[in-house]
Amino acid sequence: MSYHLLRWAWRLLSLIPLQIMYVLSDAVFYLVYYLGRYRRKVTRKNLIESFPGKSIQEIVAIEKRFYRFFVDIFFEMCKLISFSQKKMERHMRFANMDTLNAVFQQGKSVSVYMGHYGNWEWISSLALHLNREKGVLMGQIYKKQHSVLADKLLKYNRERMGGVCVEMNQTLRWIDEQVKKNIATLTCYVADQSPGKSQLRHYVPFLHHCTPVYIGAEKITKRYGFEAWYLDVRRLKRGYYEATFVRLHDCPQSLPDFELTDIYYRHLEQSIHRQPELYLWTHRRFKHAKKID
Repeated sequence: MSYHLLRWAWRLLSLIPLQIMYVLSDAVFYLVYYLGRYRRKVTRKNLIESFPGKSIQEIVAIEKRFYRFFVDIFFEMCKLISFSQKKMERHMRFANMDTLNAVFQQGKSVSVYMGHYGNWEWISSLALHLNREKGVLMGQIYKKQHSVLADKLLKYNRERMGGVCVEMNQTLRWIDEQVKKNIATLTCYVADQSPGKSQLRHYVPFLHHCTPVYIGAEKITKRYGFEAWYLDVRRLKRGYYEATFVRLHDCPQSLPDFELTDIYYRHLEQSIHRQPELYLWTHRRFKHAKKID
């Protein structure tokens, strides 16, 4: 019962026009940044270590832009629960979807590498653009939330546009099931999270840190012979995004171990340098990393 009440409350909030939401967002920014100081120490530390060549004035400017964007994301996420397909397509564009659908036309499956960059929640609308004649299925790999209510609401929100949420520890089983059914898949990995201590197997140079990374997406991509693409997101203006698919390698299976993961992180770092305020700086991404001087 609590879940349904929460979902309808969320839906009612989502009915507020986006432009009014941004007025609210501007007000909430001051509460979060100046009054609540939400994770300010973590964010400042991450920015200073990631951009050692920038002055403190430049760091603070990025920090403020990030927090404004961070609050915007919350309100934009609210809109996802009530956005029509037409509105969603207007606010979240995929620049070269034909390129990816041509891959599916050949009966191939695709691994899409993403980061906590831009509006990753609106990326779930990618399912709307898939080749329906081929029956392509979109899977969104995610970490199950500690709160049962939050987890159910998150899944409902992300699956509205036609994708399927797959728990991280069920990824291999889900992929294997689709392969056995001969179903082409597009599997999205938000692959820039920090692994636990027991999973520290590979490190990459990332934002001036020697950073431990997950390698599961690479293992699955190679094991099943999937294509590997990176989703490069740009924020065109407030509430409008454009994502472009970039092929990570012509033949991922030919690469030595971990090279595909390294290539992905190089692309993600380029995106972050272009619009640094769009990255999730409140995340303790470097808790097991070593700073590179």
